[in-house]
Amino acid sequence: MKKSNNISRMSQILERTYTNKVISNLDHFAGFYKIYKSGYKEPILVSGVDGVGTKLRLAIDYKRYNLIGVDCFAMCANDILCHGALPLFFLDYLACGKLNSSIIEKIIEGIAISCQKTHTCLIGGETAEMSIIYKEQDYDIAGFCVGIVEKENMIDGKKCIQEKDILIGLPSSGIHSNGFSLIQNIFTSKDLIKKFEGVPLYEILLVPTKIYHYPIHILLREFMIHGLAHITGGGIQDNLSRIIPDNLSAIVEKKRIPTPPIFNYIKKKGNLLDIDMWKTFNMGVGMIIIVSFKEKYSVLDRLYNLGEKPFIFGNIVKGNKRVLLK
Repeated sequence: MKKSNNISRMSQILERTYTNKVISNLDHFAGFYKIYKSGYKEPILVSGVDGVGTKLRLAIDYKRYNLIGVDCFAMCANDILCHGALPLFFLDYLACGKLNSSIIEKIIEGIAISCQKTHTCLIGGETAEMSIIYKEQDYDIAGFCVGIVEKENMIDGKKCIQEKDILIGLPSSGIHSNGFSLIQNIFTSKDLIKKFEGVPLYEILLVPTKIYHYPIHILLREFMIHGLAHITGGGIQDNLSRIIPDNLSAIVEKKRIPTPPIFNYIKKKGNLLDIDMWKTFNMGVGMIIIVSFKEKYSVLDRLYNLGEKPFIFGNIVKGNKRVLLK
């Protein structure tokens, strides 16, 4: 396929995500997005960058290229969501051993579909062929998301979280995008094609990271949210501790978390200690919402009405910034 045709096809994919605030195209050296007349009194730009990690290896081996884009977007968008930001635009950086326009298109399509669901503009990116760095069939990706939030509405757990606050969990869709180096040390190629819950194991492992944009932004409009934590690498302990004030701690009741069977299967197959599982994986918790104990039932009811399956699994107590798993 000629280069001009490649650009034309990519432009069509990106333009489906555009709003009237995008004033650039792929012919420019950068993406342009206007934020004046945005309706904010004191707008704060919130940015995030992330990748898919070694989950890429599995996606590439089983040719699930569109999932790469979904995961990349989700990891970035969920991070800026933790501060109450509404995503504005997204860019990607894609590197590979040898360019294959069909594969590139599938990856970008995955990003674009996720952008459309969250009204985020995919305004550009970069693709690099680096045969001396990557093998011919290898791909690597990083995403960059920029959002906006009114200064007075910005979520900062360290300032808002209080004693007796409640931890509400939103379920993960599965493994999400962390722990795959460990997973690929545990399972052989034969293991990965064996059936688990009726489908090949690799399909369960490759379920994309859930995007929490919709339910969280509904809650932000209707309730006082004290803190949000996206559970990625390091599990609940590492990520939750990032937002807890110095004079408080969190109690996490593991038995109240509906942990999907895949995690127990990984633990058993890898002969892993319980502590290693909780330090590596999300264990079924994709996003943590911290609210006042006075509003816990109202928040739960609203989430149920939105089609979510929330659960209370802990609370905030006096302490020294620790996350205690019980």
